[in-house]
Amino acid sequence: MSLGIVLALTGAALATILAGIGSAIGVGLGGQAAAGVVSEDPSQFAKVLILQLLPGTQGIYGLLVTFITLSQIGLLGGETVALTTWQGFCFLAACLPIAIVGLVSAIHQGKTSVASIGIVAKKPDQFGKAMLFPAMVETYAILALLISILSVTNIL
Repeated sequence: MSLGIVLALTGAALATILAGIGSAIGVGLGGQAAAGVVSEDPSQFAKVLILQLLPGTQGIYGLLVTFITLSQIGLLGGETVALTTWQGFCFLAACLPIAIVGLVSAIHQGKTSVASIGIVAKKPDQFGKAMLFPAMVETYAILALLISILSVTNIL
């Protein structure tokens, strides 16, 4: 196995691992707050569940970039492409936006979801407004996803 393949696989792994860790932390934070609200008012379950799940998207984005990377280097197609070390570094660098932004944004989205769950607990009729706060954090994860996809798909 060439160093180029190892570097590309490292980038793919980091996209999944770091974005996944961020999502796990974010969803966990939201889940703790949601459980408190539901224990007081079970009728709010659906609303707080949606808010809890929002930080989970970054993990999905990281996984998507990993699948695209594995496909580009031939691991999902059966035969790996012969990558130079430079190309391997390019794949590694292309995976970093969603890896790093996914990690950080999911954690902050989880914290914002907790605050929004607090809004729903006090004023259930303000759910639409409460959704906007964590959704704004999602914007940066989507931008990082686009950069990683555009980069990964244009290396070879």
